[in-house]
Parts: sequence; structure tokens; C-alpha cells
Amino acid sequence: MKTGVIVDDAAIMRLRLREILEPDYSVVGEAGDGDEGLRLCEKLNPDFVTLDISMPRTNGMQLLEKLRAKFPDVRVVMVSAVGQKRLVIDALQCGAVDFVIKPFDPDRVRQAVDRLFEEC
Repeated sequence: MKTGVIVDDAAIMRLRLREILEPDYSVVGEAGDGDEGLRLCEKLNPDFVTLDISMPRTNGMQLLEKLRAKFPDVRVVMVSAVGQKRLVIDALQCGAVDFVIKPFDPDRVRQAVDRLFEEC
């Protein structure tokens, strides 16, 4: 089973993503900011990360760059609020595979994560 880490500063969003992704995927960790997310990825080496764009301290874009440098094989789905179109485009150009918009449509979340592994 593919393993994932959820990185979002809102606990309710992390819970919602976990509910949507399990049991198809194993969510092995959750982080409330980019610094914690990086530590979890270093410890757990997940197959994928769902990554919120707007977070305190290390934001999603900064963490995406760190993940691409340290873990070139990890697949990333960005999570954004409505109105962050430019940031989503930047994230895709920096190596994210897909994105989902808050509030979550469960089918869209599963589709985005499934897409990460289509070519595998």
C-alpha cells in the first residue's frame, strides 16, 4: 500500500484528507507546518505528500522545493484555497503533480492521488 504524509496547518483539513484517503492509502504522518513536514518525510520516506500552499514558517512552496531536492521520487499534490491560481501554477512548474482546491471534493482528492501512481 502506498504511504502518504499530509501537511496542512489546519487540523480539520488534515483529518478530512485522512478520511478521504484511507483505506486506499496509508497515511503514515501528519504535520501542521512545513518544518514538521520535512522532518516527517525524512523519518518516514512516504510515497506521496499532500501539501498545503499557505502555512506559517515554511510554506508549501518552500517545502516543495526542499522535497524536490532531497526526495526527487516523492510525489506531491498541492492543496490550495480558491483564489490561489498563480501559486498553483508555480507549484506545478516546481514539480507538484496535481492540486486540489479547498473545500475538498472527495472524488477529486482521490483522483489527484491516484494520478500520482498511474505511470508506476
